[in-house]
Amino acid sequence: MKIARLSLLAATALLSASLATRLSAAHDAAPAPAMAQPVMEDPNQARVDYIENCGGCHGVNGSTVPAQLPELLGRVGWFMCTPDSRAYLLRLPNVAHSRIRDNAELADLMNYVVFVLGGHSVPAGTRPFTVDEVGRERQHALSNASLTAERLRHATTAVKQCHAPQDITLLYPGYNPATAH
Repeated sequence: MKIARLSLLAATALLSASLATRLSAAHDAAPAPAMAQPVMEDPNQARVDYIENCGGCHGVNGSTVPAQLPELLGRVGWFMCTPDSRAYLLRLPNVAHSRIRDNAELADLMNYVVFVLGGHSVPAGTRPFTVDEVGRERQHALSNASLTAERLRHATTAVKQCHAPQDITLLYPGYNPATAH
C-alpha cells in the first residue's frame, strides 16, 4: 500500500506539472487570480484525493473528453458565482457521499477542483469552501433530481448572472445533446 501511495504521489507531481502547463497555455491572456488567503490546508493531499476519488471519471487533469461527463478544467469555477450553485457542487452525490469523511479534507479536495482545475473560471473574490460549509451542505445530497438538468440550471444562471461563457451550459466543449447517448 505504501509503495502504491508513493507511486501515486510521484504520478501526481508529473501530472501537476502537466496541468500547470496546460492551464497556463489555455489562459495566457488572463492574469492569474490573486488569492488573499490560502485555499487548501494540504494541496498535495487534495491533489491525491482528487486523483483517487474523482480522476477516474473526470480525468486526472479535469478534462473528460471524449467521455460524456462534465468537464472541470477551466470551467468548474463558474459554479462558485452564486450561493445556490456553490452549494450544488457540495451536494453532488459523489461529493456529499464521498468516502472522505473528514470535512476539512473534503473541503481541500473541492478547493483543489475549483481553484486549481477551475483556474481562471473562478470569479474574482471567490472564497474557498470551509469545513463548516462542507459539513452543512453534504447533509443535503442531491438524489432525485436529474443531475444533468440540475447542472444545466446552474450553468445557465452562471451565464446570465456572472457572465460565464455560453459554452459552460454544455457538459464539455463541443458537446451536442442531440447526438449524446
